[in-house]
Amino acid sequence: MYEAYGAQANVLDFCRPLASATVAALRQPWPMFGEMLSTRKFAGMLETFANLAITHERLPFDITEVADGNEIVPVTEEVVASTPFATLLRFKKETSAQQQRVLIVAPMSGHFATLLKATVKTMLQHHDVYITDWRNIRDIPIAEGEFSFDTYVDHVIDFLRVMGPRSHVVAVCQPCVAVLAAASIMAEQDDPAQPASMTLMAGPIDTRINPTKVNELAKTKPIEWFERNLLANVPKKFGGAGRKVYPGFMQLTAFVSMNPERHMQSFKDMAKAYTENDMPKFKFIKDFYAEYFAIMDLPAEFYIPTVKTVFQDHLLPLGKLEVHGRTIKPKAIRKTALLTIEGERDDICGLGQTLAAQDLCSGLRQYKKSHHVQTGVGHYGTFSGRRWNNEIYPKLRDVIEMTA
Repeated sequence: MYEAYGAQANVLDFCRPLASATVAALRQPWPMFGEMLSTRKFAGMLETFANLAITHERLPFDITEVADGNEIVPVTEEVVASTPFATLLRFKKETSAQQQRVLIVAPMSGHFATLLKATVKTMLQHHDVYITDWRNIRDIPIAEGEFSFDTYVDHVIDFLRVMGPRSHVVAVCQPCVAVLAAASIMAEQDDPAQPASMTLMAGPIDTRINPTKVNELAKTKPIEWFERNLLANVPKKFGGAGRKVYPGFMQLTAFVSMNPERHMQSFKDMAKAYTENDMPKFKFIKDFYAEYFAIMDLPAEFYIPTVKTVFQDHLLPLGKLEVHGRTIKPKAIRKTALLTIEGERDDICGLGQTLAAQDLCSGLRQYKKSHHVQTGVGHYGTFSGRRWNNEIYPKLRDVIEMTA
């Protein structure tokens, strides 16, 4: 399966430069012909095809400056800690102001951490921002060991300890379960580095509530079906040769198949924008899909247990989730303020699924809990876009400031 995909990708990668070359050839010898409407439409389709390439490498964050108060300050990336599986990446601002440290925990669900570029840029205006920059498992040698759900939780705890006491943590989507588990463990141990606040955004805390198509799909087959049909071995040409993985291209296919009409319309809009010489719109759509089509594989020992424990058996809300044999007890959290955020139109994580964390954290006093439902947004709108900037982020910023 993996090698068949690779062969197909090689053919498409060969064709894309030819498509771009054809567009250039249409305009050079006969400029008038190149400006004909039918020719521009054809060129728009070719250029759209040429710019919709799948890649398996993380794209750069490209955050070089940010508004900080009334001035623009430079931003540089700083590796604060590193493991074979991830880097704790800091976006260091050239400022003397002391700002609250915030760890953004990126999903390990098929996309790289750069999918949260907009989230980082917004939070950088007022905070000292760090992110979990996960590596593509297909490039990590087997000798480095396995990466399980427990390993994920360990990374969150270790990174928070590196950042130090009174840091804040923000989990986006899939890692909400792992972050809540990490905060619970740290609370039980009265760890000095337990986060001052924890924000869970559009995460599957309890998928029994208002289940979406994603949740229902996970329950239509026994876990053995996922193991037989969705896993593949990494080919020999990659650093992680021999690892069993859930390939990123299969996850991308699943994402696209959830809203095929929306993506097809975007491709049409992209071609139309090129036809009409609307380059800002063409670039906007192109940049979105450049990031959306940058995919990474998931380790089988992480993917399969996540499907089973989170989406099939619901172990966290039932009080049965374990990490390294320790039962996770969110009620132990007493010092970490909790903010849960959901999108009204979220078709991946239904309304109420993240809110469930409020009841699980029964040891928290009510004044340390808050919840926000953002009207008019889907899943991605909870952490990027206009409403994230103008309506969601101010709520998050207020929680961080009140718990500083």
